[in-house]
Amino acid sequence: MPFDVVEATQRVEEQIDRLSRLRAEDRPGWTRQVFGEPYRESREWVAATMREAGLEVHRDAAGNIVGRLTGTSTSAPALMTGSHTDTVDGGGRFDGVVGVLGAIEAARSIRESGTPLIRDLLVVDFLGEESNEYGLSCLGSRTVAGELTAADLDRRNSSGRSLGSAYESFGLDPSALLDPARTAPGPLHGYVELHIEQGPTLEREGEQIGVVTSICGIERFVAHFAGREDHAGTRPVADRHDAMVAAAEAVLAVRSEGCGAPGVATTTHVRNRSSSPNVVPSAVDVSGELRSIDRSWLTGAKRRLGAQILSASRGYGVDVDFDWTSDNEIVEAHPRAYDLVAATTAELGYSWRPVPSGATHDAVHLASLAPMAMIFVPSRDGRSHCPEEWTDAADIGRGVHVLAETLRALDAARL
Repeated sequence: MPFDVVEATQRVEEQIDRLSRLRAEDRPGWTRQVFGEPYRESREWVAATMREAGLEVHRDAAGNIVGRLTGTSTSAPALMTGSHTDTVDGGGRFDGVVGVLGAIEAARSIRESGTPLIRDLLVVDFLGEESNEYGLSCLGSRTVAGELTAADLDRRNSSGRSLGSAYESFGLDPSALLDPARTAPGPLHGYVELHIEQGPTLEREGEQIGVVTSICGIERFVAHFAGREDHAGTRPVADRHDAMVAAAEAVLAVRSEGCGAPGVATTTHVRNRSSSPNVVPSAVDVSGELRSIDRSWLTGAKRRLGAQILSASRGYGVDVDFDWTSDNEIVEAHPRAYDLVAATTAELGYSWRPVPSGATHDAVHLASLAPMAMIFVPSRDGRSHCPEEWTDAADIGRGVHVLAETLRALDAARL
């Protein structure tokens, strides 16, 4: 039975609508954050949807929902596809969701075709891909890749609760998360992820499919500005050591660094540790990040930004210390897997172009376990991580079609 694009598109469109109803009613958009009750309910629904599509379903020790379509060989390394169904606060209906529901539909079409794969196909809804209150993204994929650490489990949110405790309240054993024997998915032949682009390129260029070349590296920082407390009504402005003014200079420096560069720079948070309205700020924290697929730019921007902020702060009599962390390194798509996606897309008659990803994905961590490729479909106006996020059903259907046929090609390919 050939792939029925119309039927697949309609089914995924209906499922996206049903899943969107499982959200936090007291938050804007379609909010479904990791460890929350709406997220728990949504994952039960995802598991049921996998079963309805004919998959064998379980939750692994990392908290991922895994549906298995059995192949004809029990010894061949498996194929994997999937994404995530959690959202940012105030997020949209498509980010991650298209990759999970699209993967379920691709598996359904393969099962109903009457021509099974050689390899098992694992369809995964990865736990907690989005950034969260513990400051760590891609929880599920990070764990199966063996990259979660004991220090990560001791990360605290603003209330002092540990990440390990959050796992425990979600019905997961924190000790199992650090045991590769319990979290590793087994040998993998390849991983392919379908996702919305989250940017404007495909729509602007009139292309139907994006074949991802690489996923950006992310460098994050928190700059701690230490000035001096003074009365806001009596201390002359020119005589102040104002940490907020130094922080404001940093915000402008971040924006300047990202303008016209082969990367982007964003200030994400500014916090005055004093809540008094009549005190010159003495302790201010600024959080931000740099993203690029150009390693030399990331390295240089990190150095330039640090020097510029330090110089400006000293001019205001303010000290500054930086805490830098690498969220993930730049990851290239596997050349052969990339070629398979491109060739499959062309054979199906869809227009395509190579595109880099400025967002991180579960694919970053799966790339350490298997040859990785990603398929993008257009995002209207390039909007994402907001209620206005939108991808047309026809674009999603084409993406699912490419995914299903790529998985067939990957099943037989030597990589």
